[in-house]
Amino acid sequence: MAEFGGKWRGLKSVLMVLINFLLAFVFVSAERGLTREATSARMDETGDSVSSHVLKAEMKFDWRIVLGSIIGFFGAAFGSVGGVGGGGIFVPMLSLIIGFDPKSATAISKCMIMGAAVSSVYYNLKLRHPTIDMPVIDYDLALLIQPMLMLGISLGVALNVVFADWMVTVLLIVLFTVTSTKAFFKGVETWRKETIMKRTDAGEVEYKPLRGGPSNSQGKETKELEITVFENVYWKELGLLVFVWVAFLVLQIAKESTYTCSIGYWVLNLLQIPVAVGVTLYEVVSLYTGRRAIASKGDEGTKFRVLQLMTYCAFGVLAGVVGGLLGLGGGFIMGPLFLELGVPPQVSSATATFAMTFSSSMSVVEYYLLKRFPVPYAVYFVVVATFAAFIGQHIVRRLIIVFGRASLIIFILAFTIFVSAILLGGFGISNMIGKIHHQEYMGFENLCKYDG
Repeated sequence: MAEFGGKWRGLKSVLMVLINFLLAFVFVSAERGLTREATSARMDETGDSVSSHVLKAEMKFDWRIVLGSIIGFFGAAFGSVGGVGGGGIFVPMLSLIIGFDPKSATAISKCMIMGAAVSSVYYNLKLRHPTIDMPVIDYDLALLIQPMLMLGISLGVALNVVFADWMVTVLLIVLFTVTSTKAFFKGVETWRKETIMKRTDAGEVEYKPLRGGPSNSQGKETKELEITVFENVYWKELGLLVFVWVAFLVLQIAKESTYTCSIGYWVLNLLQIPVAVGVTLYEVVSLYTGRRAIASKGDEGTKFRVLQLMTYCAFGVLAGVVGGLLGLGGGFIMGPLFLELGVPPQVSSATATFAMTFSSSMSVVEYYLLKRFPVPYAVYFVVVATFAAFIGQHIVRRLIIVFGRASLIIFILAFTIFVSAILLGGFGISNMIGKIHHQEYMGFENLCKYDG
C-alpha cells in the first residue's frame, strides 16, 4: 500500500506540473496571438506575411522548435492514449509558438495526428481485448463508424469555410466542455466499479491456486503472448475500410481540379455519399440481422435496434464534422461515444485511434499534393508525435497493469479534451478580439467564392 501511495503521489506531481505548464502556455499564447493579428494586418498591405517566410525558410532549431517539441510530445502521448489524436494541442502550438498560419498549422497537425495514430495502431495490433478473446481493436465498430466519419469530415471542411470564426470557437468550447465533463464522470464511475472489483478479489485471494499450479489467467497470458500481429488483423473488415479510404481520396483529389460550386465539384462531393452509406449500410444490416456483432461489448453487442444503429452512424458523421470544422481528429467525439456504448476503455481508445488513422492519412496525402505544408517541419513533428505516442501507450499500459485501473485511460481522455478546449478556445477568442479591433467582417462566408 505504501508503494502504491508513493507511485500515486509521484503521478499527481507530474500531472500538476503539466497542468500549470499548459495554463501558463494558454495565457502567453493569447497575448502572442493578439500581437500576431496586428502584425498580420500590417503585412497584408504589402502582400507578405510572417507565415510565408516560415514556409519558405529552411528549418532551424531554436527555442520555438524546442518548446513546440515538448508540447507536441505531451500532446501526442496524452492524445494517443485517450484516442483523441491531440490536434487540440497541436494546432495552437504550431500557430502561436512555431508561427504557422492557420491553414499550415492544421495541415501539420494532421500529419502529427497520423504519425501518432499509426504508432498507436502498431502498438495495439499486438494486444488483445482485456476480457474477451479478440483483438483490442474492434473492427466491426470501426466499420460502422469510419465511413460516416469520412463523410462528416468532407461536410465539416465545407462548413469551416462558411461559418464565422467566432461560431466555430463557441461550438468548440461548448462541445468540448460537455464531452470532457461526461468523460470525467464516466471515469469516476469506472474507478468506483474497479474499486469494488478489487475488494471482491481481495476477499477471494485465499482461494487462489498455488504458484506453479493450473490457472486460467496464466493460460490466457500465455495465449496472448503467442498472438502475432497478423492474427490480430481481420482482413475482410480492413479491406472494406481501405476501399472507403481509397475511394474518398480519389474523389478529393479529383475535386481539387474543379472550380468550387461547379457541376463537377458537386457531382464529386455527392459521390462520397453512396460510398460511405453503402459500406455503413452493409455493416448496419449485418449487425441488425446478427451476422456480425460488436464483440467488445460482450452479449450486448449482438442485439441492436434500427434507431440505435442509426444514432451511432449519426454520431460518426458528427465526429467527422467536428474534425473537419476544427481541423482535429474525430476522436474527441468517438472516444466518449464508445465509452457511452459500454466499450472498455482500452478498446475505445484503440478503435478510435484506428478509425482516425484513415481520416488523418487521407488529409495528409491531400495536403501534400496541394503543397499546404513545408515537408521538413512536417517530417520532424511526425517523428516527435510517433515516438511520443509509442512511449505514451507503453507507459499507460504498464500503469494499468500495476494499478489494475483501466479508468486511467478515461481520465486522460477527459483531461486532453478539457486542455484542448482551453487552448483552442483561448486561441479562438484572441483571434476574435483581433478581428473586432481591426473591424473585420465576422459573418457567414460564401462557399462558392472561397479560394482554398
